[in-house]
Amino acid sequence: MHGNSVPDSYVYVTEEGVTRHYADGSVEALAWEDVVEVRVEGVTESDALIVLLDRDGEGCVVPKSATDATFLARLRYLPDFDLDRLSAAVESAGEGRVVVWRSPDPPAPLPDLEYD
Repeated sequence: MHGNSVPDSYVYVTEEGVTRHYADGSVEALAWEDVVEVRVEGVTESDALIVLLDRDGEGCVVPKSATDATFLARLRYLPDFDLDRLSAAVESAGEGRVVVWRSPDPPAPLPDLEYD
């Protein structure tokens, strides 16, 4: 054994969505089609979190360290998403919160359907 510690969390990015697994066994997951807001929350001067939210305010928190090319490429599929704005917000996050994207058309609630 080399003494490598288990990471406190890890993030999976797929075509369907983002999932973050925490060391305590808890999981956050959000489908891309449900994302209505992307914000950056500063933790320290040099670290930030990217928070993806659905219309109910539930979401998935992605640490800056987990923002690989796959994650960034998938964000570009959100309508009018601006990667430059995201980068600027991450670099200047400090300890604040910045909304970098909101869905132009949040998903409408499903109609009540009657079945025979």
